[in-house]
Amino acid sequence: HVQLVESGGGSVQAGGSLTLSCVVSLYINTCKAWFRQAPGKEREAVATVSLGGSRTDYAASVKGRFTVSQDATKKTVYLQMNSLKPEDTAMYYCAKHTEQFCGVFSPASEYNNWGQGTQVTVS
Repeated sequence: HVQLVESGGGSVQAGGSLTLSCVVSLYINTCKAWFRQAPGKEREAVATVSLGGSRTDYAASVKGRFTVSQDATKKTVYLQMNSLKPEDTAMYYCAKHTEQFCGVFSPASEYNNWGQGTQVTVS
């Protein structure tokens, strides 16, 4: 059973930065993604990393501000978030896809493992 554990969330002022980490207990080289869900809103994919890290994809709302990366030796996926805005406030989740390639267009139903989430609050 694969477990994903996120960390790094917190409260930050607008314009600030945070780096989220997701440790994957059994690191299989399938696509990984960061999703977020704000109160009253649907869960949305914000960034994906595929094909050993060679391919990344971002939601339009975070492109140019967020960077997704992975370190297979540390079994960890990262989300570097810069120039944070109040609208970035949400619970952020790490997820593992069933295939090696995915994108922010991939539906949540295609991910078979999820973390518990880490809260990001921007004021």
